[in-house]
Amino acid sequence: MSTVAVDFSVWLSGRAQHIEQVLARILPQEVAVPARLHRAMRYSVLGGGKRVRAALVYAAARACEPVLSVQPAPERAWAQDLAAAAVELVHAYSLVHDDLPCMDDDVLRRGRPTVHVEFDEATALLAGDALQPLAFDLLAQMPIASELIVQATRDLARAAGSLGMAGGQAIDLESVGQALTQEALQHMHTLKTGALLEASVSLGGLAVEATEPQRNALSAYSAAIGLAFQVIDDVLDVTANSAQLGKTPGKDAAANKPTYVTLMGLAPARAFAGELHQRALAALRPLGASAALLAGMADFIVLRDH
Repeated sequence: MSTVAVDFSVWLSGRAQHIEQVLARILPQEVAVPARLHRAMRYSVLGGGKRVRAALVYAAARACEPVLSVQPAPERAWAQDLAAAAVELVHAYSLVHDDLPCMDDDVLRRGRPTVHVEFDEATALLAGDALQPLAFDLLAQMPIASELIVQATRDLARAAGSLGMAGGQAIDLESVGQALTQEALQHMHTLKTGALLEASVSLGGLAVEATEPQRNALSAYSAAIGLAFQVIDDVLDVTANSAQLGKTPGKDAAANKPTYVTLMGLAPARAFAGELHQRALAALRPLGASAALLAGMADFIVLRDH
């Protein structure tokens, strides 16, 4: 385990509270017409979650933020807020759609009814549809160089599309009952889960105009930690209960979906996550002490119990 500042948990909690406040301001108010849709959007985004993706944006920015910059500090902070909010909106949209009866058909998310249960399927579908473009609207408002806005937009679009989450979900649905190789399973999860985590790290760097060497280090780190996140998710699906997870445990096994646990076994899957953890920490070495928060995020992701 890496050595990180003792106040990491305080920082992480503070970032989660901060992005919650940012999202509450950015999302349409419940009274605005169409009110039911806006209530569903706010319900799907606010009031829970670990905010891992937002925290990765902030931690990556901290790792690359220049000591002196021509860009005023308040603008750098707002650029990070917009990027963090954008990735959380895309993540929320994906969860709303993944929980639908035509997908994973889940009834519990973050310890409460899923959006289609609380509202209805059509409203849930529209809420997800509305959250995704709002995310790109936020990126367009980032107070950074125009070419960096373009890059941030492309990074998030790729992470959300057929070469990212949507593609990974399609492969996941097609793979039910199949015995995938580790290479095929890794490809699926690199798209389904890893892509948005990688985009979160990338956007954090772009928000503070990271240099090319810094962005290369971020890329290597995020590739390892993005995969580790899914491996641990597979482990927790068979070891944690619904109170810990905030969602229905054992769903993958019940649906006969391939996972790292079914492919490798529980102990080897945990060992593989440990290897990825060390790979992520090694990728941070060129960034020095400024990457302490990213190291803390790697610890948090791999060592979490829910």
